[in-house]
Amino acid sequence: MNFADRFRPKPRPAADAAAAEPKAQPRAGRAAATIAARLTFEAVERRYQSTLALAGISLDIAPAEVVCLLGPSGCGKTTLLRVASGIERPTSGRVLINDQEVAGPARFVPPEKRNVGLMFQDFALFPHLTILDNVAFGLKALPREEARREALAALVRVGLERYAGDYPHIISGGGQQRVALARAIVPRPAVGLRAEPFSGLDVQMRERLQEETLALLRETRATCLIVTHAPAEAIRLGDRIAVMRAGRLVQAGKAETLYRNPADLFVARLFSEINEIPLHVEGGALRTPIGVFAVPGLDEGDAAILCIRRRAIRLGRAGQGLPGRVLHTRFQGDLAVLEIAAQGFERPLLTLVREWEVPERGTEVSIAVDPESVLVFPAEGWRGDDAKLAPQAAETSGIQAPRPR
Repeated sequence: MNFADRFRPKPRPAADAAAAEPKAQPRAGRAAATIAARLTFEAVERRYQSTLALAGISLDIAPAEVVCLLGPSGCGKTTLLRVASGIERPTSGRVLINDQEVAGPARFVPPEKRNVGLMFQDFALFPHLTILDNVAFGLKALPREEARREALAALVRVGLERYAGDYPHIISGGGQQRVALARAIVPRPAVGLRAEPFSGLDVQMRERLQEETLALLRETRATCLIVTHAPAEAIRLGDRIAVMRAGRLVQAGKAETLYRNPADLFVARLFSEINEIPLHVEGGALRTPIGVFAVPGLDEGDAAILCIRRRAIRLGRAGQGLPGRVLHTRFQGDLAVLEIAAQGFERPLLTLVREWEVPERGTEVSIAVDPESVLVFPAEGWRGDDAKLAPQAAETSGIQAPRPR
């Protein structure tokens, strides 16, 4: 009998297997379900002396919903997670679980009594404990043998039962991520909190673990808040995405909403590769070689930024639209980036084409742009090339809502 077999649940008679299976012993290969809870932040602030890390965050997460908290390093994402878990107290505002206050002026519930599972970025595995004991660590209320059976079932679900008797240093970073995930789900928390859970992994491993994590979240039906700085990861995992910047919640919604109707230039940069063109309002509009765009809320002569998504620029044969010339091409696998000198634009435009459609440098082309994909923002805080190359550094303020055409 191997190590794993010692702790597998013994077969039950058919008569009572159905009654006992879901609650007492989760089936091997499938995570146990839990009762999801609503997680609510009401005007939460967290101040460190003169630094305001969280500035009035209000966010409501429905039971069993997966929300990704997206933003650059230092914007307050992890602080909000620590406040939700009870590791830190909010300076003001309230945190509620199932409409019951767990942090606020009237009450503070310690972390161990919130039924919240926190998974750290560095996995925080105990090197002196076996992998099985690491997973069983949060099941101290159960008898030892029962806790180990529950932990083994979680390891079966993540495909690591054969390593149950080994120590964490034996397995790879991806394996340690799976162990941390198993440890996070085995107590069946009503709310799961994940802090940058896929950082430091290679691309293929990251994508595979993202899919496995998403499947586990669906199975356990736990409410989950995931911190990430990668827009693609947030789109893949989240039912909704909440974007933070400088301690504030900028916009929250489904990925499609944030892509099509970004609240400001900062959000637009996160979800699209865009050409940013500085212009001034003339005659109540922005007059460009690709069309005239209304700018309600801006006055005559005000500076604005015209945003054209790279994917929205279509190329055609010369003479069929706005004249242009291919200045440079950059191969990127399935796609290539083209730099186009377009008539009427002072700076080249960047667009994307499939790799087998790349024209030669110097080719004369024509350009057409879908006006529905053009966004207009006030120019306050615009940082030109630096902002486009490093959107995480674009900590602008006072930017108003976009004027999509």
